[in-house]
Amino acid sequence: MATPKPQRSPEEIEDIILRKILLVTLATPAHGADPRIIYLEMTAAEILSEGKDLRLNRDVVERVLIDRLSGEFPDAEAPFTYLLGCYRRAVDELKKVANMKDKTVKSQVEASIKQAKKLFVNYVRIHLGNPELFPSNSQSLAGKSTICSLTPLIFGAVDRSGFGGGGGSQPPPPGFLDELFSEADFDSLDPIFKGLYEDLRGHVIKLSALGNFQQPLSALLYLVKLPAGAKSLVNHPWWIPKGAYLNGRVIEMTSILGPFFHVSALPDHTIFKSEPDVGQHCFSEASTRRPADLLSSFTTIKTVMNNLYEGLSEVLLTLLKHADIREHVLQYLAEVINRNASRAHIQVDPISCASSGMFVSLSAVMLRLCEPFLDPHCSKIDKIDPGYVFYCNRLDLRGLTALHASSEEVAEWIKNDSSGKADINSGSGDIENRVVQSQGASSSGAKPASSGGKASYAFISECFFMTARVLNLGMLKAFSDFKHLVQDISRSEDTLSTLKALHEQSPSPQMQMDIARLEKELELYSQEKLCYEAQLLRDPTLIKQGLSFYRLMVVWLVSLVGGFKMPLSSTCPMEFSSMPEHFAEDAMELLIFASRVPKALDGVILDDFMNFIIMFMGSPTHIRNPYLRAKMVEVLNCWMPRGSGSSATTSLFEGHQLALKYLVRNLLKLYVDIEFTGSHTQFYDKFNIRHNIAELLEYLWQVPSHRNAWRQIAKEEEKGVYLNFLNFLINDSIYLLDESLNKILELKELEAEMSNTVEWERRPAQERQERARLFHSQENIIRIDMKLANEDVSMLAFTSEQITVPFLLPEMVERVASMLNYFLLQLVGPQRKSLTLKDPEKYEFRPKQLLKQIVQIYVHLARGDKENIFPTAISKDGRSYNEQLFSAAADVLRRIGEDGRIIHEFVELGAKAKVAAIEEMDSEAALGEVPDEFLDPIQVILG
Repeated sequence: MATPKPQRSPEEIEDIILRKILLVTLATPAHGADPRIIYLEMTAAEILSEGKDLRLNRDVVERVLIDRLSGEFPDAEAPFTYLLGCYRRAVDELKKVANMKDKTVKSQVEASIKQAKKLFVNYVRIHLGNPELFPSNSQSLAGKSTICSLTPLIFGAVDRSGFGGGGGSQPPPPGFLDELFSEADFDSLDPIFKGLYEDLRGHVIKLSALGNFQQPLSALLYLVKLPAGAKSLVNHPWWIPKGAYLNGRVIEMTSILGPFFHVSALPDHTIFKSEPDVGQHCFSEASTRRPADLLSSFTTIKTVMNNLYEGLSEVLLTLLKHADIREHVLQYLAEVINRNASRAHIQVDPISCASSGMFVSLSAVMLRLCEPFLDPHCSKIDKIDPGYVFYCNRLDLRGLTALHASSEEVAEWIKNDSSGKADINSGSGDIENRVVQSQGASSSGAKPASSGGKASYAFISECFFMTARVLNLGMLKAFSDFKHLVQDISRSEDTLSTLKALHEQSPSPQMQMDIARLEKELELYSQEKLCYEAQLLRDPTLIKQGLSFYRLMVVWLVSLVGGFKMPLSSTCPMEFSSMPEHFAEDAMELLIFASRVPKALDGVILDDFMNFIIMFMGSPTHIRNPYLRAKMVEVLNCWMPRGSGSSATTSLFEGHQLALKYLVRNLLKLYVDIEFTGSHTQFYDKFNIRHNIAELLEYLWQVPSHRNAWRQIAKEEEKGVYLNFLNFLINDSIYLLDESLNKILELKELEAEMSNTVEWERRPAQERQERARLFHSQENIIRIDMKLANEDVSMLAFTSEQITVPFLLPEMVERVASMLNYFLLQLVGPQRKSLTLKDPEKYEFRPKQLLKQIVQIYVHLARGDKENIFPTAISKDGRSYNEQLFSAAADVLRRIGEDGRIIHEFVELGAKAKVAAIEEMDSEAALGEVPDEFLDPIQVILG
């Protein structure tokens, strides 16, 4: 029979297991033993000198562990790696011990292993907090970099939980991170958290949207969900960096959260360029790529950016749930906003301002924070305290241009207003009930204090006004940058086309270099454009969230004047008057942009925007800036139904009560107001603005209810707004047609120069290039001016059919007649042949159509002329009137097939004008010469 195996004592079993876990021995290791096992000779000698057995147990395990960590052993594992290995082996041994049959031994060994596990975690903390305490053979793990050993474990944990980016990091031993972060006081954990945050920041600082930012972001979220982690983050010196040279870019690149917000697909300054290069990787030589490839790139970028937005939103929401941390978060957001205020400028310094990428991401995150109070009924609107703008010092809102009030008026009003200070805490409450309810956060009931601690506001107010500022500096600024980029591309393409045409005529090395440079520039522009498109235009969710926010904004602004009702009071409440102008302007800009993005307005409620526009478009007493009111017309112009049939926005124009009553009136009023904007470019600006108004008015004239309103206004205001409207319409018509016809003559001269090939080739290349540019510039001016002139003449034609009285007022009739005579002279007079163009349609020059409309106006006014004053007014025009023009025009009209009745009435009017002219001459002859005593002395001298 075989000799039975001797039974080991519990102490022996404990010793064997602890030696296996710690990889140490107190006896000389046998030949061929695991090379990782360290012989603690000095420790063994000390234990023997104390008369104890050379066995590991719970009484000596900490002593052995310290000696192992403190000793300098060749080829030994670094302290962190060693301690982690010990913990991992302890977990494995606990699983084995669980199967022991002897409950007494099992209990004793389990207790010993669990105690050892706690020691390993404690010494990991000690080592991470004091890396110089234990020697390390690996210099790369010395100092702060010791913390970096912990980061991959967190990556492994978040990868396994499904949060990470699938970076393939090894997960930590089960329970290790929980014990490390939960069973210790804040002071021992704080340096570990701070080191981890710095390491995570370093992981993303140079990453673009195509980099693996998701793993560090998930790790960040994991850490801030730990109470000590959240506290440590907001107390980190880099939470809000300090220093004399602090600016928006410094906050972006050096704060802990800044580099996470910097991750983007949008282009940035070369110094701060991220990798991989999104434009180069996804959109290089885009014109040669398959549409499916481009679509795939768009989808990828949209998906990863939304992952970033969601992750950062959850990080901020997690922090905001803690009442003692919330103030730090608001301070950080305020610092980012205030330090980047100059992003609102047309020219932005990329060295001192944060990137568009950061602010677009911040825009998306802030909109997500606002979601709980962006409900369709605007039910939380009363929680938005206008006093925040005037009395809260967290954001510099008082320094912004106001809707109507001057900065001096705002300051004086705040000084005198006592009621605003009385109940400043009204509406304050807990963030959880109001903002984080959809995330299931618990209530703390805390009230966040404003900067300076003098007053506090409900989180809804804080969030609302901060979001308004962020969107202004972020998403709206990015839309503006995109628009300018598209314009730059268009200009460069025109220049390239001109250069290529010149190069074909007379090649030169310099021109070839210029062409190559422009082509390279256009390739980079194209990549940037597609990056913007991918992150902004292809994300309808982002645009719709923005529209939801601005719907609340306009409803809230209207509440400051008493709600949606017309007519407005002649005096504007100071609360409304003093609100930042960009609150309304950004709403209009977003509506314009969204209107040009397919399906972006699908499902969006536009009625409140329409109400806002109709209320304030014609009210300079409420919104001082005429350009802002003109922007409202641009919005309406985007919504205007095109072509036959109805569109999604038809009901806004044809079934909206405020629109039916006030839209035409306010458009006519704005047409007049825009004459004087106060800008040095007002003369040219007014034409573009009136172009938008004219397009709208032409559409509204086709709608019977609006046409009736128009006729009523013309009757009520025939010596007021409507008379002014006609005056400016006639002024514009004369100027634009005159300018266009003169430019046509100049263009023909240039055309003649260029067609004389021999002479043209003799000129220097630079001169030819400049003349060619001038030619294209003149072409564009003629095209624009003719288009505007056609609109104005068309409006005079269709309105004069039903509204004639204002045209025939004594103060107007001669001006109208002179204008018509002048147009007639240009179109059928002796100079008409000099206006012949090879391709008149290219320049919107339609002389036949123009002549028809001019004649129609003559006839319409003759029909309404009950007192027969119009023929006399026609004949009195000494500059342009000529009886022969009427017969010449009639001949042309017959050739082009105008209605015979119109021609007949026009010829009759010409005959009446001729009779009036003869009568005028006869009456002058009958009067004879004026006696000298009635003449002005100067006239006598000059005579």
